[in-house]
Amino acid sequence: MPPSRAHRPRIRLLAYVIFDGTLIPIDRVHDQKPYYSGKHRRHEMNVQVIADSAGRLVWASAALPGSAHDLTGARTHGIVAAFTNADVMTFADKAYQGAGGSVRNPFKRRSCRPKLSRRQKAVNKAHARIRCRGERAIATRKTWKS
Repeated sequence: MPPSRAHRPRIRLLAYVIFDGTLIPIDRVHDQKPYYSGKHRRHEMNVQVIADSAGRLVWASAALPGSAHDLTGARTHGIVAAFTNADVMTFADKAYQGAGGSVRNPFKRRSCRPKLSRRQKAVNKAHARIRCRGERAIATRKTWKS
C-alpha cells in the first residue's frame, strides 16, 4: 500500500525524498522458501523506506518476501506512482533503474560503454551524497534495541 493519507501532505511539502529498500533477517521456518534472499543467502523480508532530506524516517512499507526485488516492492506498494502524482523529486539507488516518474537514479555503466564520463561521475557523486542520508535512516532503525 502506498504512503497513507496522513503521510502524503508531509511528503508533498518536502523538497525531495530518499527512497530505498532494505532486507531484514527473520528466523527460518521450513515453509518460507519465498523469504530466502539469494543476495545474503538467508531468510529475510524486503521493506521499502522513505526518508526526508535530514535522514528521518517518513514511511516504511509492509514487508514482502526477501526474494522480491526492490523495484518489484516499489511497484507492488504503488510508491513510484504516488511520488509522481505528488510531484516530489525522489532519489533512489541503481536497484530502481527503470522506475520512471520522478525517481532519479545514478548513472550505470553498461558493457557497451566502458567508462562513465567525468560529468556522469560528478552527478553520481552528488547523488550518493544525498542518498547517504536515507541509508543512515535505515541503519539507525536497524540498530535500535527494544
